[in-house]
Amino acid sequence: MPLSEYEQRVLEQMERALTSDDPRLANTLQSSGRRSPLRYVLVGLGVVVGLLLLVLGAATSRTWLGVIGFVLMFAGVAFAFASPRKRETGPAGVVNPDGTVRPGKGSAPGKRRGGGGYAGLITRLEERWDRRRHQDGR
Repeated sequence: MPLSEYEQRVLEQMERALTSDDPRLANTLQSSGRRSPLRYVLVGLGVVVGLLLLVLGAATSRTWLGVIGFVLMFAGVAFAFASPRKRETGPAGVVNPDGTVRPGKGSAPGKRRGGGGYAGLITRLEERWDRRRHQDGR
């Protein structure tokens, strides 16, 4: 059943609000999760070779060979479930109600705000907290 005009307008408003509130989340949700077939070939090859090494190590009583096989199998499965790395350039800006994008404060292409890791997370959370406090007028 198709959406009514009102429902479509509300949905578009929600999308714009999400994009302006958190552009990174919106980009993540819009990105396609397609992965290269080469990735799956490498994973399959790693798992099969790892299994062969594990069985061969157990058959010949060479523990180190079995451990290498297990590690290879584990690495293959971890590689299969890991998300591919992307070049993050940070948020492009804020989406206006008319659909145009204006650059955000301090968003320079090619630079990530706050860095990575735990310190970067804390910095981003502090920035968000400060923005919210200033918006509320406190």
